[in-house]
Amino acid sequence: MKHRNSHLLVGYWSRLRKGRDVPDQTDIDPRAIKRMLAYVFILEAADLERPMYRLAGTSLCERFGTELKGTNYLTHWENQSRGALASLLRQALITKQPVCISSIGATAECGMVEMETVLAPVTFGAGPATRFVGMVQILSDMNQLGGKPIAFERLVGSQLVVENEPLSTFDIPMPPPPPPPPRGGRFGNSLPKAPHLRLVVNREKPTTLHFEMDTTMKRLIEALEIVTGPVLKLVR
Repeated sequence: MKHRNSHLLVGYWSRLRKGRDVPDQTDIDPRAIKRMLAYVFILEAADLERPMYRLAGTSLCERFGTELKGTNYLTHWENQSRGALASLLRQALITKQPVCISSIGATAECGMVEMETVLAPVTFGAGPATRFVGMVQILSDMNQLGGKPIAFERLVGSQLVVENEPLSTFDIPMPPPPPPPPRGGRFGNSLPKAPHLRLVVNREKPTTLHFEMDTTMKRLIEALEIVTGPVLKLVR
């Protein structure tokens, strides 16, 4: 799952179970998910070939340009995706696990966005789970839709959601770790032992320049009784 709200909904669903395989629809408190409620829906999937919207948030209906309540969930999916979706819903009900669906939504004018749908199974009274609480999130720039409703969806990928799955992020990759220090101590063995100053320049053919005191300078230092150290060489 990529979207944070997808993780929040699955986490809420998991807390509602309270030791059960799946929670009941009546356990859902709209106030607990009020920030996501406009994109949440309830799906009746007793007939997996015709899963029906029981409820749908207002923003979700606006996104598809129609009132979704009472309509077939598979209507706005392309033909090749419908069979796969029916199998996914069946698998989620059997395993009693949420399923995350990745898709591409497109307008009639071919504006496209990446979408993520989470469907978590719930019961409704006695009997096995035949419903889902779901939510749809758009992952890419909504401006690509040009203000037009989504006309159809195409399935891209899916996975059953494992509890405590880490949240996917879009952070900038961390830089690689620094290389290990060279062998032979702190500065390696490549440097000569004689005292000198080394300046490394990135050149194809490095040159070495030597600066040594001439005879006149040496005599001047001796006359002034200045004690000198080793000859300084600048290697570049």
